[in-house]
Amino acid sequence: MRIGELSRLSGVSARMLRHYDRIGLVQPSERTSAGYRDYGDDDLRRLLQVEALRSLGLPLREVGHALADADAAPSDILDRVIARTVETITREQELLGRLRRLREQQPEDWSDVLHTVALLQRLGSDDASHRQRAALAHPTQPMAAALTDAVLAENDPNVAGALQWALARTADETVVATLRSAFDSPDGAVRQRAITTLAKIASPARTDVVSVLLDALAHADPVVRSAAALSLGPRGVPEAADELIAMIVRGTSDVEAAESLGHIARSHPGEIERRLDAALTPRADADARLRLTQALGEIASDEATGILERLIHDPDRRVQMTAQYLTGMRSH
Repeated sequence: MRIGELSRLSGVSARMLRHYDRIGLVQPSERTSAGYRDYGDDDLRRLLQVEALRSLGLPLREVGHALADADAAPSDILDRVIARTVETITREQELLGRLRRLREQQPEDWSDVLHTVALLQRLGSDDASHRQRAALAHPTQPMAAALTDAVLAENDPNVAGALQWALARTADETVVATLRSAFDSPDGAVRQRAITTLAKIASPARTDVVSVLLDALAHADPVVRSAAALSLGPRGVPEAADELIAMIVRGTSDVEAAESLGHIARSHPGEIERRLDAALTPRADADARLRLTQALGEIASDEATGILERLIHDPDRRVQMTAQYLTGMRSH
C-alpha cells in the first residue's frame, strides 16, 4: 500500500510517516520501480505498535529501543518514562506555584512582573555569587514569592543567608504560608530550609511566624522540631522546653539547646530545673545524663544548684566530676 493509504488506515499523517522512515522507525518493506514507498501488513502492524507506545508518553528514541530489543523489560522502559513524567509534573507544579504566588502579590503594573522575572533569572544562575548579589539587591515586596522559591531550593549557605535576609525585609503572610507548607515536603532538605528561614525572619512583632514555629514543635521531623525549639527558646517560650531537653538527650545541638533552656528558665523559674531533674533518671543513657548535668550549669538558680549538689554523689563518675566542677564555679 502507498503512503496515502497507510495514512488513512492508521490515522498517522503522511508527513509523520516520512519522518518515521527517515529515522528508521517505520520503513516500507519495499519500494516501487519509481521509488515510491510500498508498505505491507507487517509495516502497518509495526506502525500501530509505535503509535500505541507513543500514546503512553514514550519518546521516539525509547519506542525504537523497545521495538528493537525483544528482551527489553517493559517495566524498565515504563519506569524511565514514569520518572521523566514525574519530573515534568514537578516542574509544571513549581511554575504554577510561582505564578499563583506572583498573582497573590497583586503586582501593580507589568514592570513589577518583569522585575520579578529578571530576579528569577539571576537567582537561577549557576554562579553562587550571582545568586547572592541578586538576593542582596534590595528586593521589593512583589519579589517575595521569587525569593521564597529560591531559598527553598538553595544549597549554598552564603546565598541562603542572603535570601533569608531579604525575606526578613519583605516577608508577608503569603511567604509565611509558603514556608509552612514546605514542612510537608517529602524532601528533608527542603523542610530544613523552610524551618531555618522561618526562624531567621521571626521577631517578637511577627506573631504569625511565632505561631507557625509553635506548631512546628509537634512536627514528625526532628530537624523541624529542633530548629523551631532553638528559635523559640531564646525568646523564653516555655513550650519549647520539652523538645530542647529531648535534643540534649539525643545529643543534637545539645550545647545550643542548653543555652536556650537557660533563657526559658530565667522567665519561668523552677519549671526547667524540675524537667531536667525528671529526665536525669538512673535508667537514662549515661552520655545523656552527662549532657543534662552540663545543661544545669546554664541555669543560675538555687534549685539548679541543689540538683547539682545531689549529683556530686551520682553513681556515674563523669556526672560526679561535672556536678562538682559546676557547683565549685558557683561558690566563687
